[in-house]
Amino acid sequence: MVSRTCSSSYSCFSVRIKLHLARMEALPDAIVQYILSHMRNARDVTSCACVSRRFKESMSFVRSLYFPRHCFDNSCGTADSDTVVSRMVSSIVWLEELVVYCPFSNAGLASWLSSTSCSLRHLELRLDNQNDKHVQNGMPTKLDCIGYATGLESLKLWGVLMDHSPKWGVFKNLQNLEIVGAIMEDRALSDAFRVCPNLRNLLLRSCEGLRSVSIELQQLEQCRLEFYGMGNCSLTVSCPKVQLIEIQGCNWIRVNQTSCLRNLSISSSEGRVHKVEFGKLGALEFLSIKGVQWRWDAVSTILQCAREVKHLVMKVEFTGNSDNPLPFPEVDLVDFFNSHQKLQTFEIHGAMFAALCQKNSLKSVDSRFVIPCLKEVVITVRSPLNAQQKMRTLGSILKYGKELRRMVIRISQMKNFHTSADYFFEEIFRLRYLNKKVVWIE
Repeated sequence: MVSRTCSSSYSCFSVRIKLHLARMEALPDAIVQYILSHMRNARDVTSCACVSRRFKESMSFVRSLYFPRHCFDNSCGTADSDTVVSRMVSSIVWLEELVVYCPFSNAGLASWLSSTSCSLRHLELRLDNQNDKHVQNGMPTKLDCIGYATGLESLKLWGVLMDHSPKWGVFKNLQNLEIVGAIMEDRALSDAFRVCPNLRNLLLRSCEGLRSVSIELQQLEQCRLEFYGMGNCSLTVSCPKVQLIEIQGCNWIRVNQTSCLRNLSISSSEGRVHKVEFGKLGALEFLSIKGVQWRWDAVSTILQCAREVKHLVMKVEFTGNSDNPLPFPEVDLVDFFNSHQKLQTFEIHGAMFAALCQKNSLKSVDSRFVIPCLKEVVITVRSPLNAQQKMRTLGSILKYGKELRRMVIRISQMKNFHTSADYFFEEIFRLRYLNKKVVWIE
């Protein structure tokens, strides 16, 4: 009885499999090709080839391949991964995207890119070649092998050693370049930019070894740079169409053409920002300056250039020209807001707020003064010192900010044992009570 039941179950299962395969075989070609064209992961593509004969014969319609970091952990080594990747790449007629995070050899990379040079548009590689020698048995480095993919539109590299100029031809179609985790030489990076004349988006993240960087790209629109080290890297940007610049780790910055610049962020977690040079920032809408220490000349220069800014973030701890950090000098509140009439949101750290709260900062306030466009202000307060003057400044912003909808007061790392702390907290909560719809305390 049991044997008959098992036999019957097996027969039903076999029938279902045959029906399933028949349905898969009956799918129109357009649907099969559409399914395969939206697959990326190499394991999924391999599994899909086992679904039916038609799917296996249609593997050439795959457009993208992604090989994860550990997809060949159970194989014998790099040679096996090279073989598998080569077999899959060669089976595809028109491969447009290739992402390889698993280990591979120079020879393997050269082979894949040579065979897909006409179709490949997007390439992402984890090179891990910081110990890679320039030539191994006459074979170019992994970085040099990228030059075979002449039709690229997007290139992203991880773990790069760029201590020599890459042997690339001109990438006329390359619009997006991202390099993450790299050790670079100044000349090598400049030469790489030279063969990418039509870049629109540039990202360099966690890059070391650079001392002087010059970027001259006529089509560049977005530029994100993050340099590691002592913060002693100089930067020159000459890009007439640039709209967004984000900079981390430079102490000397010059941007020559700024007519299109709308978004600017400068930060320095190590070292000091000594000097910034900008033209008039007439189109600038968002400005963020952050860091432990900036020279006051650099702060005042960028504020003067950004008179039309709408959104401003200032988180600079100290100023000063030497290793001894100094507090900000006095800043006249009326002059500041009169110079930034279009300011809508304003986020300030303790140092800048303290500068606005000095004895003479409110001397120019009169009945004609108005802050016309300010809608939101976020203020971080770290000390109860000069509490009375700080309360006067907060009250002035509330009084003259005709469009103010929200004031957030953040109290951070304040020593509550100071004698003025009790008075300060009482006044802060009193301000909150009198302006419940506007004032918030964090």
